Amino acid sequence: MRGSINLGRIAGIRLEVHWTFLLIILWAVYVGWSQGGNTESVFWTIAFVLILFVCIILHELGHSLTARRYGISTKKITLLPIGGVASLERMPEDPKQELLVAVMGPVVNIVIAFFLYFFIRSQLVVFQNPEEAEAMFQVINGGNFLLYLFITNIMLVVFNAIPAFPMDGGRVLRAILSFSMDRVRATQIAANLGQVIAVLFFFLGLMYNPFLIFIALFVYFGASGEYMMIRHMSLLKGHKVREAMMTEFTTLQTEDTMEKVGSVLLSGTERHFVVVGPSGEVAGVLFNEDITEAFQNKQTQQSAGDLMKKDFLMVSPHEDLSTIYRKVQGRQLSFFPVMENGFLIGTVDMENINEFMMIQAALDY
Repeated sequence: MRGSINLGRIAGIRLEVHWTFLLIILWAVYVGWSQGGNTESVFWTIAFVLILFVCIILHELGHSLTARRYGISTKKITLLPIGGVASLERMPEDPKQELLVAVMGPVVNIVIAFFLYFFIRSQLVVFQNPEEAEAMFQVINGGNFLLYLFITNIMLVVFNAIPAFPMDGGRVLRAILSFSMDRVRATQIAANLGQVIAVLFFFLGLMYNPFLIFIALFVYFGASGEYMMIRHMSLLKGHKVREAMMTEFTTLQTEDTMEKVGSVLLSGTERHFVVVGPSGEVAGVLFNEDITEAFQNKQTQQSAGDLMKKDFLMVSPHEDLSTIYRKVQGRQLSFFPVMENGFLIGTVDMENINEFMMIQAALDY
């Protein structure tokens, strides 16, 4: 995610914080002062926000480490003003595994609340007197810090239980539905319910808390995106790269000038090209973005070998198309040379995959 700061690694997973996280700190300071607080109360408020986000990191680690048990890695955990996001490589397709991955985040918060309970149980009597409770929770201080943290962890469990896909509760719902129906249909139901709840969050946010608006947008578009991905994966499942790859394609030589590259680009519909060396070996890939940038910067003296990317991914014609789709989503790659027994036999890009999915959707219909 753009604008993120790398904080290092925890359990081998990259931890990032988005710059907008600072808004939470500023909001905490504002709330502390506006509620009649002083420097000490502002300090405790900021400390509370920081410790709370430690709890959120542990929550996301609950998801990530459980997914690791099933061979699924996590690229990173990102802290946002609305919470944390664990970027799992994928979600398990087995409903039992997905159910465990989804619930282990809230379980971490339950464990944290359980341990905090032994330190604050004597303070819980304050709830027997509403006036005393209201006075106690006006500002965060050393006396009520752990109680605040206990209550917030309980609230995180309750909030994450809301079946608003792709939140934890929505993933639990999808997993439960997947026991009795196919995954695509289960995702559609969970996504639709998530979007309905997102609309409710949006209006509640307009009336009460602006942060609910951000959550609403995250849930609404996240649900839509997740459903489309699962739908695409179902269309590609069981199909191989050979079925969608282009077998008629143009290769460039490393010494080809940009003038020739421009002529090739204009004479056909291909946007990306495989660049081969003097012996016919695949030397690199020349992406359309690099060609466009070269002409915009008037780098006409450059050759294909100068501009090609040497860090590219070759695929086998026997690989699953769904695997290629995941690679496109995860690494933002869009074009792959197809190699068999050391020979270049084709190319595949997202355009081919999209056209293949369109045909499969029509045939399935």
